[in-house]
Amino acid sequence: MTEETQPAPKLQNWKLTLAYDGTEFRGWQVQPGELTVQGELQAALGRITGESPLPQGSGRTDAGVHALGQVASFALAAPIPAENLQRALNRTLPPAIRILEARTAPSTFHARHSAVAKTYEYRVFREAICPPFLARYVYACPWPMDVEALQRAARLFEGEHDFMSFAATDPELVNRGYDPDAKPDQRPLPREGFQAEPPMAATVRRIFSSGWEERQCEAGAPLVYRVRGSGFLHHMVRNLVGTMLDVGRGRLSAGAIPGILAARSRAAAGPTAPARGLFLHSVEYD
Repeated sequence: MTEETQPAPKLQNWKLTLAYDGTEFRGWQVQPGELTVQGELQAALGRITGESPLPQGSGRTDAGVHALGQVASFALAAPIPAENLQRALNRTLPPAIRILEARTAPSTFHARHSAVAKTYEYRVFREAICPPFLARYVYACPWPMDVEALQRAARLFEGEHDFMSFAATDPELVNRGYDPDAKPDQRPLPREGFQAEPPMAATVRRIFSSGWEERQCEAGAPLVYRVRGSGFLHHMVRNLVGTMLDVGRGRLSAGAIPGILAARSRAAAGPTAPARGLFLHSVEYD
């Protein structure tokens, strides 16, 4: 007699919403020998369930970037109640990562591919001395700043544009296989006959809202840039901020923004703002 084959356990798709302090992490994505958010989450799932799915994030935040509402999806065979999984993960993960919500999701849900919009915030501290307990989470800019000019520049990014000028500079970007959310070492190398620049369609994004606001806090009034869009290129928000801060300081005119967009050249835009001021605020789904 042959033993009856046991049916494979049914996999349940999961959706996690998590927050993290990105200061000590080398970004979201697993990297050999490096501390990453994805790696810590995968390891915690393995300790709790005995399974090690690789959680897929809504986007790959860079080293030093924080999240208030990152979303991850993965499949598990273990039959575990959502509240138990959330509690167990928060007990197992390092304090810099917290699971805000755990819930089951349809099999078709994917944290990245199902997203319809994302919102990022960038925080700037403008006083002469930045308190040490804020230094990890803001970009300290004590110089005079024209906030009205910042607003004018921010509004010019609204709508659908080619943001090639605000993408990370990378000579390995190619037409075939180009993934604007991928890190440089994951993009295909140029092949004979292919251009070294991505096609326009690959760098077009729609920005639904873009603006600055001043928020009161115990240590002063951080200046916060909030942008909501259909998606973002690698370093795009930090490059937008760096360029707008040049506008605010009077080094660049807000009227130069359309020309920078049209140039499709990273050299035409301003510097990249530091990672520490950037937060993935939230991700939206249908």
